[in-house]
Amino acid sequence: MKRLLGLLLPLLLLPTLLPAQPPLALTPPARDLATTATDLIDHLAKGDFQAAASPFAEAMRTAAPPEKLAEIWTAVQNQMGAYKRRAGVRTEKQGGYDVAFVTVEFEKSTVDFKVVVDTAGRIAGFFIVPPQQPAAAAASDSTPPAAYVHKDAFRDREVTVDAGEWALPGTLSVPVGAGPFPAVVLVHGSGPNDRDETVEGNKPFRDLAWGLASRGVAVLRYEKRTRQHGARLAAVKDFTVRQETVDDALAAADLLRHTEGIDPRRVFVLGHSLGGMLIPRIGQRDPQLAGLIVMAGAAKPLEDIILEQVAYIDAADGVVTDPEKSRLESLRAEVARVKALKPDATGTALGAPVSYWLDLHGYNPPEAAKALKAPLLVLQGERDYQVTMDNFAAWKQALPNAAFHTYPKLNHLFVEGEGKSTPKEYEKPGHVSEAVIADIAEWIGRIRK
Repeated sequence: MKRLLGLLLPLLLLPTLLPAQPPLALTPPARDLATTATDLIDHLAKGDFQAAASPFAEAMRTAAPPEKLAEIWTAVQNQMGAYKRRAGVRTEKQGGYDVAFVTVEFEKSTVDFKVVVDTAGRIAGFFIVPPQQPAAAAASDSTPPAAYVHKDAFRDREVTVDAGEWALPGTLSVPVGAGPFPAVVLVHGSGPNDRDETVEGNKPFRDLAWGLASRGVAVLRYEKRTRQHGARLAAVKDFTVRQETVDDALAAADLLRHTEGIDPRRVFVLGHSLGGMLIPRIGQRDPQLAGLIVMAGAAKPLEDIILEQVAYIDAADGVVTDPEKSRLESLRAEVARVKALKPDATGTALGAPVSYWLDLHGYNPPEAAKALKAPLLVLQGERDYQVTMDNFAAWKQALPNAAFHTYPKLNHLFVEGEGKSTPKEYEKPGHVSEAVIADIAEWIGRIRK
């Protein structure tokens, strides 16, 4: 089976955001919640979109009538292959909401359908997210740290990014000593990532945080807004990357400037994947930043990246089947529709609100970065199939005065491997290369304001 990685670091399928009603005081029984959620998937799989939409709350009926559900289901299968089966369901409370996670297997990917259900048993919203471990399992994770991590050289402490309605729990890793220390904010890739940017057994943001803190650089990482507040984000009008990523990165940088032991003049922001693509926007909004770091940052339109990834994975085993060819043609048509969107367009495209795509129309990250005054470091794994070397070349051509490093054996997660990179590679736990940690720490050490 050609397995797709999902929504985390790859720019493969953006979250499907549909309206969610405010939570009510009572909690529906777990059995009813699970049944309602699994019934939704079963109706979608059968193509019975009238039945799938029948338990929707009022706002959901308006946003996702049966014909819109049919479009969404077709788009999902275009990208992830044919539906195979439900693989499980679990329920939990998240940020005041009661939700069910239905794990669904497609031909090329496994994802969770996150279904929000109100006390009357009505579906108030649903999202397509990467399959996640239950909170208890995640809390007990015991993935050992990399050999370059020295736990006695730093201390972790819990912090909150932004005290407003979108407050995000985070972890600040601070070197032992008086300081003040330079500090870095880590900005996630696509999808509802946790603070470690966990992909299977890989935790690249934890590696970066602990590796850099072992070398005298404080690091702040936090839960992404689409993970912590996914249900409420569904109700945000004109959703864009500003709400998804940029605002929280700016709030995190501001928190560091007001944290004891941190040098407020030496606060940096590091973006990975989508986060790297948005570094120019973050830098434009905060000219006080001491420097900016792009790791595997896309330099071309996001919809083109999606198409390239799907085509690569379809061909990775040397055989492109007729259904895969058909789905790829459908995806090409959807990408063309995204490029042709007019300013007054509404609805969704490629699994995201039209407002998301319109906001990115005409955005060229390397060109935008030319206006930045802060120093820039660009890093790229040469085996990365998700954000490929032609993206790195575009950054390098546009920014001759920036610093650049590539790593022949590293993939999109900056983990070492051999041969052609595929999604299956991410199933094997690994660590961000020590060379990456060393290059970032050395570059930060040379930047003074």
